[in-house]
Amino acid sequence: MTLTPPKASDVQSTEEIMPSAASLRLNVLKNRSDFLRAARARRQGTASMMVQMHARRDDDPATRVGFTCSKKVGNAVARNRAKRRLREAARAVLPEHGNQGCDYVLIGRAETTASRPFDLLVGDLRYALKKLHAPK
Repeated sequence: MTLTPPKASDVQSTEEIMPSAASLRLNVLKNRSDFLRAARARRQGTASMMVQMHARRDDDPATRVGFTCSKKVGNAVARNRAKRRLREAARAVLPEHGNQGCDYVLIGRAETTASRPFDLLVGDLRYALKKLHAPK
């Protein structure tokens, strides 16, 4: 029995199987001024987070997102866990439901952000975005 290597046309490249990591990366807010601008804009609370949205006036079509948790959430370990969960929820929802040219800030809530089931966390983010994008 002889084994022949597969033809190049028979093999799918890894790019066809999985999206590139760059497509899953979020444009993250880092400047305090961007967070303050979002704090003055529209906001929507849910059971597991608070979402703030600021529509930028510049020509940059990127959707940017920031994450924050106060010390009310807990110690550094609890805050980092809550932010990791918010980051994954944003990665799952914002490419499809986020508006271009908007900044979003996701604020973790004490105990509920870290302990809420992930599918409900994603549902909360979808609900908040739907409310924020609705006309006033």
